Amino acid sequence: MHPFRYARPSSLAEAVALLDEHGPQAQIIAGGTDLVIGLRDRTLEPDVVIDLKRIPDLEPRIRLVDGRLVISAGTVMSDIESDATIAELFTALAESAAVVGSVQIRNRATLAGNICNASPAADTAPPLLVHRAEVVAFGPRGARRIPIREFFVRSRQTTLQRGELVTAVELPLPDRRTGDSYVRLTRRRGTDLASITMCCAVDASGSTRLAYGSVGPKPLVFADESGVLADPAAPDEAKAPILETMLAEASPSAGSVRASPEYRLAMLPVLAMRALHTALGRLGGGQVR
Repeated sequence: MHPFRYARPSSLAEAVALLDEHGPQAQIIAGGTDLVIGLRDRTLEPDVVIDLKRIPDLEPRIRLVDGRLVISAGTVMSDIESDATIAELFTALAESAAVVGSVQIRNRATLAGNICNASPAADTAPPLLVHRAEVVAFGPRGARRIPIREFFVRSRQTTLQRGELVTAVELPLPDRRTGDSYVRLTRRRGTDLASITMCCAVDASGSTRLAYGSVGPKPLVFADESGVLADPAAPDEAKAPILETMLAEASPSAGSVRASPEYRLAMLPVLAMRALHTALGRLGGGQVR
């Protein structure tokens, strides 16, 4: 393992100063589930590792504030999976957190870390995209909000600037009845990275949002306002062409060991239709097909 300095700041200001000083040669550790792998296989060779677990502002916390659900940066997947408010209002996010690695991983991995790693296969990215989450960042010039759809650039790259770190992820509470669903495709049951991640949300106004990942350099989100996808009486034959348009920007890598591009592209509409039916069932409170 590459030798590095270990720093344990006790305030946001101290952490930001360290990040600003060392730039790309600094790595943050919160849960450490991605960082430790990178250190071990030497894909990451930082000069300094900054441990955020002693900063009070980042302590695990899920709360409602002024019509928004605020999830602090230190909140782990198991907390999200078991939170009653998230299960009721953002069911797909709870579902996505529940499939991140093993129980031991979910007790360590944070939501902020999951998105900051910017893996195209990050399970929580599609639900956050569908629900229009915002990333709250703090840096040398103070705090700012970044819409989640502007946060991802490519694997391991986000729009965070030098010296910035994520302090929270916020989701606006739905202003109308909404049904959502998260599904994924893996090679096997159990702990495995997804070959496709998919989230769909349908609301009572007839709007449908679809987000998917692991089929390109970053997760994507699209909206349909025609009302056809949100109409439970509309046949699948009418919905399929709309979904096909929403999936058209998928560009899976030929170099992945998890699944071929042809297989992923063939399975994308299957998962999209499956997620849509589940979301519609939850919206109507009826049976899920």
